[in-house]
Amino acid sequence: MEKNLFGVTHECKYPENAKTKPCVINSAINSDKLTSKEIDSQICQLLKEQKEIFILNEKNLLEARPDLIISQETCEACAAHKNHVTKAMEILPTKPMIHSMNPHNLQEIVESVAIIGKIIEKEDEAMEITKDLKKRIDRIKETRTQKKLKVLALEWIEPFFTAGHWVPEMISNAGGRNMISKIGEQSRKLTITEIIKSDPDIIIMMPCGFDMYRTIAEYNKILKRDEKWNMLRAVRNNNIFVVDANSYFSKPSIRTITGLEILAKIIQPTRFLNLTVPKNSFLQLK
Repeated sequence: MEKNLFGVTHECKYPENAKTKPCVINSAINSDKLTSKEIDSQICQLLKEQKEIFILNEKNLLEARPDLIISQETCEACAAHKNHVTKAMEILPTKPMIHSMNPHNLQEIVESVAIIGKIIEKEDEAMEITKDLKKRIDRIKETRTQKKLKVLALEWIEPFFTAGHWVPEMISNAGGRNMISKIGEQSRKLTITEIIKSDPDIIIMMPCGFDMYRTIAEYNKILKRDEKWNMLRAVRNNNIFVVDANSYFSKPSIRTITGLEILAKIIQPTRFLNLTVPKNSFLQLK
């Protein structure tokens, strides 16, 4: 299938060969050199001024000559949105088919595989993938215990953001009681007062688009010595975890099922002792 892929976005880094494909969308923000606060500030300013967060590479788009464009409508701040598709359609001489994804829970993520499989006439392969994904989800739900530790997942550090969309469902399926956010709802800003009031047993740091090491660096710089943060019971009990959000949580891809397995290892480690997850996918902070 990779031979039929002629263009990707700057966020498409998996599998490894995706990095070799022409990039048709780039970010207007160099997030690698900015802090969490600076990234949030620049995105808010661009949205306020109705300026582009992402930039269409017209040359690469024209050279790709796509028959199909797959876009997303889940989050305007996280990836190229429908306005970029509109612009692409204006530029391309031959109009491709458009499929826009907008999943907000695990079922919709799994269903998207079958939908795309049908579009590209790979229904049998898509069916095998969806069967495997459903089995993995069911395995976690059947293995978890009924003990429900309170879990808070944070999608941003400065300012704090809840982890929304599919993450609350992932936490619930993994045997936790999700705090503050609800299944399917947008991520939103929250205060340290809300976090203190929720009194979580476990806090999982998953800043959107960050890997584990970037998150640790941000945590050490912003929260490690914060007085109110260190009053939290989860912090005092060393129940703070960081995960590779960019790979397993930020995007509505099939790798969110690996994210579910990672959460199971974090929330109910004894129950999922023999479950294997990727190396460097999560770490407990001490």
